[in-house]
Amino acid sequence: MRNVVIGFLGTQLDMGKRREWRPSVQLCAHPDFPIDRLELIYDQRHYHLACTVMAAISKVSPDTEVRLVQINMTDPWDFQEVYGKLYDFAADYGFDEDRERYHIHLTTGTHVAQICWFLLSESRHIPARLIQTGPPRDDSEPSGKLDVIDLELARYNALQRRFEAAAREHSALLLGGVETVSPKMQALAERLDLVTSASDAPILLLGEPGTGKSALAARIHELKLVRRRIKGRLVQINCATLGGEGALAVLFGQRRSATGLAGSERAGLLREADGGVLFLDQIDALGPAEQAALLQVIETGRYYPVGSDSEVTTRFHLIASASADPGALVRSGQLRADLHARLSQWMFRLPPLRERREDIAAHLLDLLDESERQLGRKTGFNADALARYLRFAEDPSSPWTGNLRDLQASAHRMAVLAERGRITLPMVEAEIATLRSQWDAATSDRDAALLRAVLPGIELDEFDRAQLTTVLRACRECPTLSAAGRRLFAVSREGKASQNDADRLRKYLARFDLDWAAVTGFRTD
Repeated sequence: MRNVVIGFLGTQLDMGKRREWRPSVQLCAHPDFPIDRLELIYDQRHYHLACTVMAAISKVSPDTEVRLVQINMTDPWDFQEVYGKLYDFAADYGFDEDRERYHIHLTTGTHVAQICWFLLSESRHIPARLIQTGPPRDDSEPSGKLDVIDLELARYNALQRRFEAAAREHSALLLGGVETVSPKMQALAERLDLVTSASDAPILLLGEPGTGKSALAARIHELKLVRRRIKGRLVQINCATLGGEGALAVLFGQRRSATGLAGSERAGLLREADGGVLFLDQIDALGPAEQAALLQVIETGRYYPVGSDSEVTTRFHLIASASADPGALVRSGQLRADLHARLSQWMFRLPPLRERREDIAAHLLDLLDESERQLGRKTGFNADALARYLRFAEDPSSPWTGNLRDLQASAHRMAVLAERGRITLPMVEAEIATLRSQWDAATSDRDAALLRAVLPGIELDEFDRAQLTTVLRACRECPTLSAAGRRLFAVSREGKASQNDADRLRKYLARFDLDWAAVTGFRTD
């Protein structure tokens, strides 16, 4: 493989007036870096110097072929001119990477030329590595120093470790500092870090109530501040609270002319979020008019406040959330299809707590620390109490219908009741009874509605109603038929030689002429 170097003639350094070291000449004199061909770019005004340098190279390295390449620069400090002419040079060169290895000599040329070399190399318009040379520091290196820079940063272990450490810090920030072991949450944080650092397109957060959508929106805002993608504040509102005609005024602002009343002016949330992040929780709760107006702002960055004839411009990063499947919201008319199309570029689903039970222990201790700060005292679990609570919390039969809100309330209750700073086994048993009672009360009113939705007009025995509703809830709360089977048969499956939970569940549903798709609405296993 032949070594080929491309570089500018150094109109000052290659004259050798300041020191004997001349970069283009000494570049060819390194015994451990033989150069087969040097493409020496020069301006016609410096033709004689180029010939002198070529003759000097022939003495120190007779085997190096020197090609003089004339590229005239009206202003070597003009970025547009330099980049354009080097781009044309690269386009016409005819690189042969099968036979030649290419390098760019960065040491000579203006700073503008060096920047252009970097851009062309980094974009692979010139398939070359970069070379930096320098004068000798002592007699041990008469030809000076030579460093080859490969733009593939993965080759630089120290740099790569720094990038990986930064990525871990950003993921930890997005996860609220909780050491998650859930593959779903780790993948979500890694992908969201990439999107947050590179894109300002709207982000749609999906997930059940209590999965942490509002908290994640705040962390996205914080990360965008760290990345210097924004400078403004986080403005957030639950759209379910924006009812009636006042919704437009809250979002888009209002001029006094709209009502004629003094003090009725308001800036609006879009104006307050200018330069920052606007988080619209439950965006599907907005009316059709508000959704249409919001879509125009997303697409144009301009809007009219209520009662104004003058346009206002704004620039913010929109984060929205919805607790239901967006496709179902569009089909039901709750979410405009065109707004959904704008929001669907980046969609992130936060898994419910029951789908990442392996993180419950870390969340529990983190929430307990939060309660300690609020109460101003230290609180801890007795070993048997913590083991009992985690067995209950991580058991597939614990539904955690309120997700992190349930866990937060539970941790705070135990911290408050631990007068001596210790959470004991009897306290945990009482807390488990409280959670079970709350979950039973929350689900009992929904049982009849659930049965009517799945089996309309069919009467069942009380025994079948109780059993079937438990199965239906598990199916709707689990991502797959197999996961629902594991949850429903967690105890009995241990004594079976064949643990085909999915098949057991499928046969049970078939007793009522049901299958997975009919029970879950739109998902398939």
